[in-house]
Amino acid sequence: MAGARPDPKIAGIEYPKAEKPPEQPPGAAFFDVDNTMMVGASIFHFAKGLAARKFFDWHDVARFTLRQAKLRTRGESKGDMHATRDSALAFVAGKKVTDVVALGEEIYDETMADKIWSGTLALARAHLAAGRRVWLVTATPQELAAIIADRLGLTGALGTVAETIDGRYTGLLVGDVLHGEAKAHAVQELAAREGLDLGQCSAYSDSINDIPMLSLVGTAVAVNPDSALRAEAGDRGWEIRDFRTGRKAIRVGVPIALGASAVAGGVAAGVMIRRRQQLQDERRRIADHPATSRLPVSARRIGAA
Repeated sequence: MAGARPDPKIAGIEYPKAEKPPEQPPGAAFFDVDNTMMVGASIFHFAKGLAARKFFDWHDVARFTLRQAKLRTRGESKGDMHATRDSALAFVAGKKVTDVVALGEEIYDETMADKIWSGTLALARAHLAAGRRVWLVTATPQELAAIIADRLGLTGALGTVAETIDGRYTGLLVGDVLHGEAKAHAVQELAAREGLDLGQCSAYSDSINDIPMLSLVGTAVAVNPDSALRAEAGDRGWEIRDFRTGRKAIRVGVPIALGASAVAGGVAAGVMIRRRQQLQDERRRIADHPATSRLPVSARRIGAA
């Protein structure tokens, strides 16, 4: 055929190979968990579930709750921050990692799965459908963060790392609580390891504390934002997504210092559940033995404090 290019194998002609366009570094999306992906604080739901299952010793409950109550009432100095860091996971000290993980999976399925914001999950799944990886980045313990990511079908999770020795928690942390600047550093390290271009990445959070992480990426989105982040997002031209009814913040527990105070709130809630159960048991005993009902209330001990 006229004008046809000869077969290079026959003619011995070597034509230059067509150059492949350079591949763009892959992007990813980073999602905060508490009040962004999930209603309330994940560690609160977890601690409450543990307490309801009598996972705590009464002395552990009293000691941990008192420590965190002092931090909340007197404020946080630098010394307090270090104390909070060192005691953040004291409630699982000595427990087997495998036991805590198994309970975490059970508690997630029973009480946390229905607290996922469907709108936020839809955003995460849109990233996955587009071929991007999706990571949770949270101050909650790594094991719990990994459970949430796995249940939601996400790529993985970055969370606060608890120290373990011989398969048991020591109650201390490895490094810092994944909060504020620490989140940004963790994302930078992940991006370097995974070959991610942060300019092609997105980040989602509800909190002004996550400005360092949000500022790293090409696309920052404020999800169910607190008032400070809403204002900052407006100033920076960031997208705002609010999935809350009536644009009213839904938060479980009290504002937390590095996540630890939410644990105290969860423990306290667990204590209330146990006392309620004890009260119900006592009422049943009174019903079975009417004579007991004539005793003064002070004579009817309802468990040990």
